[in-house]
Amino acid sequence: MPASAAVSRLAAGEPPINFAAHQFRAGNIAGARDDFEQMLAMLISAIHPGVRQIAAHPGDWGIDVLAGDLTGLVVLWQSKYFWPLVARGQQAQIRESFESALAAAERNGYQISRWVLCVPSSMDPDTARWWDRWSARRRRETGVLIDLWDETTLREMLARPDAAHVRRHYYDPYLPGTPPAARRALHDVDDEQAGVLDRALFVRQLHAAGHAEVEAAKHEFFNADLLAREIHDKGVRAELDALREADGVAYGIWEARFNALGREPDPLLPGLHAAVMGEIRESGAFPSELAASRVHHCGLMHRIVQNRRAGWVRHWRRIAEEEPA
Repeated sequence: MPASAAVSRLAAGEPPINFAAHQFRAGNIAGARDDFEQMLAMLISAIHPGVRQIAAHPGDWGIDVLAGDLTGLVVLWQSKYFWPLVARGQQAQIRESFESALAAAERNGYQISRWVLCVPSSMDPDTARWWDRWSARRRRETGVLIDLWDETTLREMLARPDAAHVRRHYYDPYLPGTPPAARRALHDVDDEQAGVLDRALFVRQLHAAGHAEVEAAKHEFFNADLLAREIHDKGVRAELDALREADGVAYGIWEARFNALGREPDPLLPGLHAAVMGEIRESGAFPSELAASRVHHCGLMHRIVQNRRAGWVRHWRRIAEEEPA
């Protein structure tokens, strides 16, 4: 990150990004690899909407994040949590990952236009020289554009406004922050309102996924809907922006989890709802300007489902289309 950008972030009260945070979150290097990969999926999705994360089941074809169609032309991002630097010992892994991606593309009938190696550190001088020579040679031989997103590039991307929710979720919680604003009050759902919500699309989507009990979901939706209506009625720009950002955080969590289940054989996608809501409850990425509780945050996800933008089963779009306008 340029020095001016770093100073600007510190002046704005935003802590510097430390990629060792993945080890603190996960407790070990092995867990940090998965955590770093999840961060990359959210970051790339924020910058390039429409990308997909590919689950390793049993192998990932040399793909961690994908843009494009696996029957045509694709861009691949490969995550490697090399720490604290990229040295000679990692060169073989890099070569093997690229060759694995090429072999999978040939076997399965698609073409790689660009391959991006993503690492949370920098290369030492000998490895940087090797990378420059190797990537140029393999580009000439294969026609694939080979790029490197190292710690400098990733910090620059995380500093972009579109990626603010990713930065806060993965890095800011580990540094001192300002005291949170007073939380908004929560309201109970009366019997009449509960009856109306029984017919709502977000409840139908939950039932389609096999959920018998939906009272907590109705409570979450009701409070989030009150919050959103209040903010829209007041029309304060900062609160409207915060509401849009919170919507993006919740939707990004759902999209990453949904895409990660791309090979799940059960169309009911067991565990999707629990995983999404669990991550939303623990996320530190929601803007403090909302002064919203975890109940509100979960309710925002139900509003996304209600608005026909998401669901809890593979055929959620069909269920949404059946809902009266």
